[in-house]
Amino acid sequence: MSKYRDRLQIIANILSIASTRAKKTQIMYQANLSYKLLTRYLGEVQASGLVKCENKECYVLTVKGREFLDRHDHYSKRRRSLEEHINRINDEKAVLENMCFNKES
Repeated sequence: MSKYRDRLQIIANILSIASTRAKKTQIMYQANLSYKLLTRYLGEVQASGLVKCENKECYVLTVKGREFLDRHDHYSKRRRSLEEHINRINDEKAVLENMCFNKES
């Protein structure tokens, strides 16, 4: 798995933080984002209807945002499972290649 977060992971992280009502600075620090990235992502998730801003400072998760988080959690679990399976297959391939191409003394 990559050490960098992809776009969906960042969005899921923002939504997870907003699920307990959060201010912009809380989201920025907890999601480990620059102000510029935070502004961009918050604009996107608001435009998509995943979060809404209450009282001009507090972000809260919408029903659609909760559904996104649930689906993203399911997706992440399946992806990890597949990555583990692929790693085991690649390990087996390496064993087979070693058996074929390494000469015994």
